Amino acid sequence: MSRQATAGGQGVVMHVRCPDRLPEETYRQVLEELAGLSPVVQALPPTAALVDLRGALPYYGVDARRLGEVLRIRTISRLGIDVRVGIGPSITVATTASGQIPFPGGVLAIAPEDVAGWLGPLPVEALHGIGPRQAAVLRDYGVHCVGLLAAVPPATVQRLLGGKAGRLAADRARGIDPRPVVPRALPATASVRHRFDEHTLDGAAVRAALLDLVVRLGTLLRGRSQAARALTLSLKFAGGGSWDKSRRLTAPSAHEDDLRQLAYQLMDAAGLQRGRLTGIALKGEDLLDADQAPQQLSLDDARENRLAAETAVDRIRDKFGPRVIGPAAVFRRAS
Repeated sequence: MSRQATAGGQGVVMHVRCPDRLPEETYRQVLEELAGLSPVVQALPPTAALVDLRGALPYYGVDARRLGEVLRIRTISRLGIDVRVGIGPSITVATTASGQIPFPGGVLAIAPEDVAGWLGPLPVEALHGIGPRQAAVLRDYGVHCVGLLAAVPPATVQRLLGGKAGRLAADRARGIDPRPVVPRALPATASVRHRFDEHTLDGAAVRAALLDLVVRLGTLLRGRSQAARALTLSLKFAGGGSWDKSRRLTAPSAHEDDLRQLAYQLMDAAGLQRGRLTGIALKGEDLLDADQAPQQLSLDDARENRLAAETAVDRIRDKFGPRVIGPAAVFRRAS
């Protein structure tokens, strides 16, 4: 039993589920589509998000279901993906609703007056916030649907599931969830990739590709006036396997000297022997504005020379193009 959710003086929350294993770039584009509907968007990486629609409904002059349908049309036409959209008066109801939509996508909107009747018949494990172990405990005591959970005295639920967990489960089974949607953007990242023309075992070729990624990432970060606090190295293998590892820099940086050292450490940690690589990616994570990164005076003349050369090369690339000087030349001239 579902009807269109309306503002009605209550919260109107949209919960969006994207396809599993969605590339981060596409997920960010979905968040941008959501921001076009409402300014209050809470990213739930890697593939979900919450949206507060209370301000959006009077602005657009349509109901919440219509906004969910508009979102699906935009993601399908612009991004080539479908989404599952649950809408309700609270985070619990909206998230539970999106989980009831079959793949690949759809919109399910629950009006405030329909919450109890809609939640009641659902299996207890379908309620947002109820994990497999909690569901197993409740089923052992004969509580197999949300309606029965709502009928159990809260004190009894607390004895079964524990204090806080039991209190939350009892409230949510009754549709009680005062949590607001808290605006939260996905932390900024910057990625560069290299795909090998053929499967490669050549350590020298891999190191050369990694060095090229370091230079490209550093150039990208400095061009955006940003610095990275961490790096993630991703390796793709023939046969579809992958390997990912992240490490934090000792200090935020966009300098190739710092990025290169950490990138080589990550590659060494991979322990490659006979793995056939098809691609490699380097991602700068937890970015911040460059002017917020601490600046320390170095007593290493060789490093200072490399940083000076880096600045000069950036100016040359700005004028003549990004490939006018390759990465090997940069480090050879600076050494």
